[in-house]
Amino acid sequence: MSKLIDNRARRVQTLKDVITELHNGTPAQEVKAKLRTLVCETDHSEIMAMEQDLMAHGMPAGEIQRMCDLHSQVTREVLVTLPGESLTPGHPIDTFHQENEAVRGVLTRMRLAMNEAGKFADPTKTSVSLLDWQQSLNDLIDLEKHYQRKEHLLFSYLERHGIAGPSKVMWGKDDEIRALLKNLARALRSAGDGADWRPTAMDAGEGVANAIEEMIYKEEKILFPLCLDKFTDEEWGEIWESSPRYGWCLVEPREVFRPPEASTTGKPKTTNATGIQLPTGHLSLDQLRSIFSTLPVDITFVDADDRVAFYSEGPDRLFARSKAVIGRKVQNCHPPRSVGIVNRILGDLREGHQNVAEFWINLRGRFVHIRYFAVRDKDGRYLGTLEVTQ
Repeated sequence: MSKLIDNRARRVQTLKDVITELHNGTPAQEVKAKLRTLVCETDHSEIMAMEQDLMAHGMPAGEIQRMCDLHSQVTREVLVTLPGESLTPGHPIDTFHQENEAVRGVLTRMRLAMNEAGKFADPTKTSVSLLDWQQSLNDLIDLEKHYQRKEHLLFSYLERHGIAGPSKVMWGKDDEIRALLKNLARALRSAGDGADWRPTAMDAGEGVANAIEEMIYKEEKILFPLCLDKFTDEEWGEIWESSPRYGWCLVEPREVFRPPEASTTGKPKTTNATGIQLPTGHLSLDQLRSIFSTLPVDITFVDADDRVAFYSEGPDRLFARSKAVIGRKVQNCHPPRSVGIVNRILGDLREGHQNVAEFWINLRGRFVHIRYFAVRDKDGRYLGTLEVTQ
């Protein structure tokens, strides 16, 4: 057993050394050859451990993100897929697999529409293929639900198991795909402007297709096997229960997944007949829970250690939340591009530079007011930050 552990540690270190050469400018083909010679084969857990180790030793997540497509390209020849467990239809990972298969079909249709659009000398004659292309794009927008479940559920539980760095990298790549989809939408909207819109749209379309296919590879070969290795049956039950809040991408779960009986997610672990005595009154636990569910605002409380401690569960939350977020660092609940803003707001509230930070956003045609309040005790000690959204 110790020999196997030692061999694994040696492979991870070798992977790290060789990938570092890639970051330092060594050509990809040379790195591929070295991996074939020195590593021979590796698996998903070692790839993830390598990237985590790179970040632990000071390599910024942004640098890993910039190079991670190259990482997957140079490691494909040595990456082996270990035999996995048979998944029950409707298991969260089974649904992720089904969604990826549906997305592959959409990409095939989109490429066919792109090819048809390119056959006409006159760009105004491409109305049918343009319509197919636009429909494919509309279908791909549904990926947002897939990515939201991945980012807020799978990544949350990986952090519980001590795996945080690679999740940040993958979230950054998700954001790149979101930006590419917006670029494609802009290019297709220009189809009626008179000029030949196709070269720009085809470049944008190919960029979208390549990026999504690369992400599917990373999910199927690295992320999903890692989650299946790490998560308990009870954790899968909790993920299954929280998934509908984010929705499904193109397909519904094949069957209703039955979480293990041991899972008690969503049920109070204790009851308290006397409830809670407050300075201005007394509330039972049922009353308190119902009040938070009735408030016409969404509330999230982040404690003094920047960990999510509580959120309200109104029927029409503007931003989906799941129980997986409890205890998670709030910085990890936001896309990497927003972390700087989050840290600045929290820092100002913690240090007393301000007690309220607020702004408006346009969310799918709705104006949303978001406010952050510093929460302090009677002596002025910082207890955390309350987010109020309406």
